[in-house]
Amino acid sequence: MTGASCFSIISLYGRFLRRSITAAGLSSQTVEIDGDTTIHFWVPPAATSKPQLVLIHGFGPQSIWQWRQQISFFARDFDVYVPDLVFFGDSFTKSPERSEVFQATCVAKLLEKLGIRCYSVVGTSYGGFVAYRMAAMWPERVEKVVIASSAVNMRPGDNDALLKKANVENIEDLMMPVSAGQLRKLLGLVAFRRPYLPDFVLNDLIDVSS
Repeated sequence: MTGASCFSIISLYGRFLRRSITAAGLSSQTVEIDGDTTIHFWVPPAATSKPQLVLIHGFGPQSIWQWRQQISFFARDFDVYVPDLVFFGDSFTKSPERSEVFQATCVAKLLEKLGIRCYSVVGTSYGGFVAYRMAAMWPERVEKVVIASSAVNMRPGDNDALLKKANVENIEDLMMPVSAGQLRKLLGLVAFRRPYLPDFVLNDLIDVSS
C-alpha cells in the first residue's frame, strides 16, 4: 500500500462492518469453486425454510461495504448470501476470463456447491449485469431478479459520453482511481448527495481497497 498510516479510519470502519454483518447472523467463508477460482462470501448459519436471497455488489469496495443495511434488514426474512465477485475482496482466480458472464458463472457455481438450487438475486451497478446474466442463463434457478442503478440497457455511445463528461480517455482511469482527486471525480458522477471527505480519507480508502 502507498502512503498508508498506522491509523486507518477505513480499516476501523471495515471492522465495524464485519461486526454488523456477524450480528445479523452471517459468517465469513471462502470456497474453491474449481481449480482456478476461489470465492469469499458471507453466509447464514444454515439453510432454513426461508427464501434464499443473493446480493451482488457493484464495482467498488467489497460486498459488505455496499450491502450492510440491506443485509441487516433482509436477514430477518431471508437466508442471505453475499459473495465478493472475483477480483473484489478475497475472491480471486487464475482464469483469464474477465466478463460478467464469467462472474455470473462463478456465483452460480458457488451456490451450487452450497446446495442452493433456487434463489432470488439482487444486483446493483456492475452487479446488475451479473444478476441479469444469471437470470438469463439459469431461469430455472433464479426465481426473481432485482436490478438497481445498473446500465444493463447501455447503448454503444454511452461510455463515450461518460468519458467526455469525466474528461478522461479510458474507462479504467475513471473506474479504478489511484488518487484522491480521481476518486472524488468518480464520486461526483455516481452520488447525488455526498458529504465532503478530505483527501487523507479518500487516499486511505484507495490504500485499503488496493
